[in-house]
This record gives sequence, C-alpha cells and structure tokens, in this order.
Amino acid sequence: MAMTDEYKALMDNNTWVLVPRTPNMHVIRSLWIFRHKIKSDGSLERYKARLVGDGRSQIVGIDCNVTFSPVVKPATIRLVLSIALSKSWNINQLDVKNAFLHGSLNETVYMYQPYGFRDSTKPDHVCLLKRSLYGLKQAPRVWYQRFETFSSSIGFHHSHSDHSLFVNTRGHDTTYLLLYVDDIILVTSSGSLRTNLMSLFVNEFAMKDLGSLHYFLGISVTRNENGLFLSQEQYAEDIVIHAGMAGCNTIRTPVDTNGKMSTSQGPSYSNPIEFRSLAGALQYLTFTRRDISYTVQQICLHMHDPKECHMHALRRIIRYIRGTVSHGLQFTKSSLSSLVSYTDADWGGCPDTRRSTSVYCVFLGGNLVSWSAKRQSTVPPSSAEAEYRGDANVVSESCWLRNILLELC
Repeated sequence: MAMTDEYKALMDNNTWVLVPRTPNMHVIRSLWIFRHKIKSDGSLERYKARLVGDGRSQIVGIDCNVTFSPVVKPATIRLVLSIALSKSWNINQLDVKNAFLHGSLNETVYMYQPYGFRDSTKPDHVCLLKRSLYGLKQAPRVWYQRFETFSSSIGFHHSHSDHSLFVNTRGHDTTYLLLYVDDIILVTSSGSLRTNLMSLFVNEFAMKDLGSLHYFLGISVTRNENGLFLSQEQYAEDIVIHAGMAGCNTIRTPVDTNGKMSTSQGPSYSNPIEFRSLAGALQYLTFTRRDISYTVQQICLHMHDPKECHMHALRRIIRYIRGTVSHGLQFTKSSLSSLVSYTDADWGGCPDTRRSTSVYCVFLGGNLVSWSAKRQSTVPPSSAEAEYRGDANVVSESCWLRNILLELC
C-alpha cells in the first residue's frame, strides 16, 4: 500500500517520461527505501516507502553539477524559538509531502524503472527524470531553489547569515520560516497571519499543517509552566539500547577528570565502526544536551583510530545518559535586550599535540542558544594566547548571532 501511494504521487507529479535506452546513456539505479515513521512517544505512526535514485553512481558534469543541502543551523533554531516564546508568538510545524519532487531538474538524468512498477509495454525503456527525486545529489539544491523562489514571491527573503532562515516583516506583522530539508517551523506574530500564509503554501505545495510545534527532527517540544522544554529522551534511550547498555549502572558525571586521552594509549578497539556509530549518535544528542558537549568532542577526536580507553570513555558517557535521559533544554520568557557570552580554554591540554581546547556558551537574555567545545588549530605559547584564541571564537559566534538578530529585526 505504501509503495502504491508513493508511485501514484510520482505519476501525479509527472516525475519522469519513458524513453528508449541507447548504448551511450548513463543510467542510475532506482531503489525502494522502507522505514517506520515514529511518533514522539516512540510508538508507530505509519509504514513509509520511498523511491529514490542511486546518487552514488551519478557523475559530476554528466548528470549532476552543484549540490547544496538546505539545513538550518541548530543555533538559529534555538534563537528563533527563544524570540517567539518571549514575544508569545505562534510556533507551528509544517511538513512537505514529497518535497524533492517539487523541483525541476536542469540536468539530464536517466534512471531504471522502479522494481515492481515496470511498464509491461515498454520493459526496456528507462526513465528520463523531469522532476527531482530523493537520493539524487542535486535534489536538495533543486528543492531549495523552488522553495526560495516561491517564498520570495510572497514577500520572504532568506537570511544572509543562515540561508535556511526566511524572514517576512510587514508593519507589525512578522513571520519566520526555518527550513530543514522538508521539515518547516513557522513562527508568526498573529493567528490570522498564520492562516493566510498556510493557504498560500498549501496551494503551491503538498503541505500539511501539523499544528503547534511538538516534535521536530527527533526533538520533543513540550510546553510547561516555565515555557518550552526541548528533549531528546527517546533518542537518548535508543542510543543506550543500541550500545547494549540498557541494564548498566548509571554514573553522576560524563567524563573522568583525572587525565586526558591520548591517541596512542593502549590497544586498538576491536570494532571501530561501532565506536564511530555511537560517537556520531552522541554528537546529534548535543543539540539539547550542553552537559555532554565537551566530553563528546573529546572522544570524537579519536574516531580515526579508537583505542580501548576511548571506548571506555564513550561507555561512561552512555552510563551518564542512562541516568539523565529526561534532561533537556529549557526556554523561558526572557528579555531580548542582552546577548551574553562566556568562554574558557585550557593550555596545552592535548597530550599528543599540546594544543588547547576552547569552550563557550552564548545566552540571549536567560536562554542558552549556542555552545561549542573545539580544539584549537595551533599550539599556543602561553595560557594567555590560548585564552585569547578562545575569546576570538566566541566573539565570532556572537557577531554571527548578532547579525541574525538584526535580520530578524
């Protein structure tokens, strides 16, 4: 049923035409991808099937050129949510059905007919794609151009600091759009403005209004008496289960402060793919978990050649997460008049390169909107220079956030 619905959507959108295959054609595969769409509480919402093109076999200059992925930055999301909450504006989420199919291709791309839906009268023909398709290298760029063109026609302009942030201001009416591929957060200063904009978007795209923001990019958003609470509790539990540590003992701190890890310390870990998979999953968890940002950064320094001690440190983080799965990020109504930054740096903390690590966090009013932990690119000759390099990092981030705030008026 899911495959039939997907194929019908492709045909309704005139995604391709069948043409005879010639010997000099470069034809890519078509693949069916199946997955379960999960609700915020972890229960099954529906089965989903998607036809994709095998972009791995595309050749630059023949069937693809420039690529671009419309992904809004995490700090931008937190910044806009903080502003919307403080001004008591509407925060809604939208979903675009088959978003990539809305874009028209400029390149010539041939694809084999999808398995299970080959035309019995033309079995040897191939698909000449007219519309973009998931899996193609240029698909995100084509979709972004389509969305940006229409948004501009109704008064939006994209931010120069973050091209996936769209702003529309008319008198006392203000609208922000945050685009993360086909997931959209819509912030409006009034309910009537939201209704008018939704009618415009629904007429142009196959778009669904999912109501007030509650589950976005695997992040649960709940309203409480203090404001908005962002949590990745289900995602954190999945990491613990994936690591096979559902029954492990918890621990109070995510990092051992006795010493720094070295790249040559002890024997290599027997399963480096598992280490990289878990480290990558923990990186995404830092979207709402500032408390593990530094220690996750430390283990990610060793993804190229993980040792037993590095895996031990990673398991310590997971033991800490198991005891704190309900932790998250709280936003409250706060003054928007101040942007305050804090920074710190060690001196020669890396035992292998003697480079320092800089950390910072930035608050808009009372809400934490940006943070980072990063190893510096050079060896500082003194602790003062290490601190100054840390200052430069946070000043750069603060200036970027200030520019976005200016664009948001």
